[in-house]
Amino acid sequence: MFDILTLNKIASCGLEQLSDTKYAITDDASKDADGIILRSFSMHDMELPKSLKAVARAGAGTNNIPIDRCSEKGIVVFNTPGANANAVKELVLAGLFLASRDIVGGIEWANTLTGDDIAKQIEKGKSNFAGSEVQGKTLGVIGLGAIGVLVANTARHLGMNVIGFDPYLSVDAAWRLSSHIKKAKTADEVYKNADYITIHVPLNNETKHTINKDTINVMKNGVKILNFARGELVDNDAIKAALASGKVSKYVVDFPNAEVINEKNIIAIPHLGASTAESEENCAMMAAQELSQYLETGDIVNSVNFPNCTLPLSGQGRICILHKNIPNTLTKFTNLFGELQENIADMINKSKKDLAYTIINTDSVITDEIVDKIKAVEGVLRVRVIK
Repeated sequence: MFDILTLNKIASCGLEQLSDTKYAITDDASKDADGIILRSFSMHDMELPKSLKAVARAGAGTNNIPIDRCSEKGIVVFNTPGANANAVKELVLAGLFLASRDIVGGIEWANTLTGDDIAKQIEKGKSNFAGSEVQGKTLGVIGLGAIGVLVANTARHLGMNVIGFDPYLSVDAAWRLSSHIKKAKTADEVYKNADYITIHVPLNNETKHTINKDTINVMKNGVKILNFARGELVDNDAIKAALASGKVSKYVVDFPNAEVINEKNIIAIPHLGASTAESEENCAMMAAQELSQYLETGDIVNSVNFPNCTLPLSGQGRICILHKNIPNTLTKFTNLFGELQENIADMINKSKKDLAYTIINTDSVITDEIVDKIKAVEGVLRVRVIK
């Protein structure tokens, strides 16, 4: 029986993926848990129980999870890439239209009208809210992951010219990307040519303030910028200065804070990107499936800290080893099995930056002696026996 802690309200269709016979689900954080499912709850000040084996974020971003601490303890962190992509894509399209037409201003003005001649007032004043069409304009997409590809393809269907940039474009994303999308060799190529720029990259030390004073200077005059990824990807001081000068004509952001609220030509949306019933359900189901697959079989799919690694179950025993990516570590594991006269039926090893993961199927049941010897190998963070 695995104990699963929920730190946010998780859609019931997701929790239903965890059977009553194998899982006990609780929202009591004082209890030791084997796994955690959460959405936006911040775990940074949370003490991680020794029993914790995995954390599944029902969403794409993992900034609310202490990934470094989890990695040091051999705790696998999952996210759900693509599960909320359609919801975000649809809101990006809404942002595209909001940046093009002063719909918000027009609605606010219309709500102030009084009297019996409202229709006449509207016809007289509507020209103050005129905008432009997106058809024939150029959209630049920075980041061609699950969301970026959907945005790029849909914008193309709207009659826009689309240019995208992603130095880490995956094979799967490349297959899904329309052949009509121009792939830029540099981000500057996007900045120089786009009438609209939308950013879809994860937030880390390298991507923070991707949109800044220098990158804005490269852009067209009057460019419109959309940010539905993370607020910190854009330097707020730089964007406000560019709006004041007219270099940027509109900034649409789904991560408002005190710096951008009630600012002229900034459209602040209250983090609605993934806030649809369908998205929450998709994310919850995917998170639960990832968590159960790992806890029950040791297979890792969609981890943000350890490598994706799967191996069909076979033999009498299975041992899963989370360890640092140190040369000759795999040789040490296999030598230990040889010394103990234990036969390896099948195995796989994958690495991701400084971390690695090894699954070994054996012809006999895994003994405590094997576990103890593997734990003693330099760089081993955690050892799990599946069967």
